[in-house]
Order: sequence, then C-alpha cells, then structure tokens
Amino acid sequence: MERTMEDAPQVVPARAAPPSDRCVTGIEGLDNILNGGIPTGNMVLLTGPVGTGKTTLSLEFLVRGAEAGETSLFISVTERSTKLAENLASFEFFRPELVEEGRLLLLDLPDIYRRLGLDHEELSSEEIGLLTRSIIDLVAEVGARRVVLDSLTSVVYRIRREEQIRDFMLTLGAGLHRLGATSMLVAEISASEGRYSSHGVEEAIVDGVIVLGNASRRGDILRVLQVIKMRGTSHSRAQYVMELTPIGLLMAPHLKGSGTEPSVR
Repeated sequence: MERTMEDAPQVVPARAAPPSDRCVTGIEGLDNILNGGIPTGNMVLLTGPVGTGKTTLSLEFLVRGAEAGETSLFISVTERSTKLAENLASFEFFRPELVEEGRLLLLDLPDIYRRLGLDHEELSSEEIGLLTRSIIDLVAEVGARRVVLDSLTSVVYRIRREEQIRDFMLTLGAGLHRLGATSMLVAEISASEGRYSSHGVEEAIVDGVIVLGNASRRGDILRVLQVIKMRGTSHSRAQYVMELTPIGLLMAPHLKGSGTEPSVR
C-alpha cells in the first residue's frame, strides 16, 4: 500500500543510520524528528487532549520494538488489555503472534492494585513505594526494553500530592533507566491548559515531552505532533501533521500560512 497523506508534503526525509544508544521508535517521521530515535533509557511524557492519537502512537512504538526483537510492555490503567488487543487487530502493522510469543505484553494495572491490596482512592507514601517497586520488578522480570503506562494521569490521581508525584516519577524513572528500558507515560490535558500535565510536576521530571493536539485547516481538524524537549539528542521543535492509518502513523511538516490554527496547548 502506498504511503500518502492528502494535502500534505512528503514525509520527513530519511537520515543516516541512528546512533547505537538510540531506541528507534519505528514510527514514520518521528525518528527523523529526533535525529535517530529516543535516547535509550529516557522516560517520555506523551501528552495531549482526548482523541489526538496518544494510545495509538504508544502502541505502535511497542509493536515496532517487538518486531525488532525487544520485549515490549503496555501497562493499561483504564482500558482492559483484551479490548486493546481487539483495537490493535484493526492495524495492518500488528501481528497477533507478537502477543502469542510474549514479545508484546498487555497488562492491566488494576490487577496489580488488587494483588497489592491497593483498593482505596488515595495511596500513602508506603503504598506508592510498593507500587513503584512492583512496576520496576515487573519490567525486570519480563526483560522489557520498551514500556508504556497509559495513563499516568489516572495513576497520579491516586497520589495527588506534588512531592509524592515527584518521588514516584523520579524513582520509577531511575529504576527503568537502570534496566535499560525506554518508556512512554501517557497523560491527558485539555486543549486550554497552559501546561503539559495534570500538576505541572510531571513534565519537569521526565526526559522528554511529546505533545499531540488538534489544528483546524479549511474546516478540517488535523492531528498535530510537536517534540517540546528530549534530553540526550538534538531534535526538531517544529509542528508536524500526523495521520492515523491502518499501516501506522504518518507525519509531514505542518504547512504554515495555509489557514491553519494550531491548538497544541
């Protein structure tokens, strides 16, 4: 199938081979934006309003890793993994044997909550520590090199205090980095918010921030992507139009001066 995007220029041209210390996402255009991929071990906040493609992007990130032989782990907080698997089946880039062979693992965080006895609304400092260690131990046990938590927003709702959110993320990030795991934490924000996360703490701690949003062009609503920061690599800060297709995500530079009104933040 030919990869095209209506009313958009060519996809970002290919660059030289990526450095060996990069986690190549395998997503069309994104690796070029990041000059070869996400630095290995980075924790990235993937944030934006509802319906902008966050879960789809993070799942393709995992599938591409599984295809390359890396164990990839999706930890779902709100949506059952069985439903995620059904949604994945609609994409041509997904192969069921990745799940059957254990290269792509889909797990439900509520099951971990129940196993640990974390069945109340707000977690104490001790319980937050227990949850953090359990996630790190799980990643170590399965040997995951790519990890997605969807969503961080739902987790920090049960933590709430900013200093505890900071400790949770710093400990989780250090643990995953020590294991050589590159991670994406999905977060929801409204289009009107002046920050990239629920509390503003999250975006300061992570190594990278990728923002998805919407833009209006001649009456159409387009999905757009912008890398705000990424430690360990130079990267484009331009805005890119993103299209969700059965063969994966496609991106092209955002046309300027074409009647487009971006609304990433």
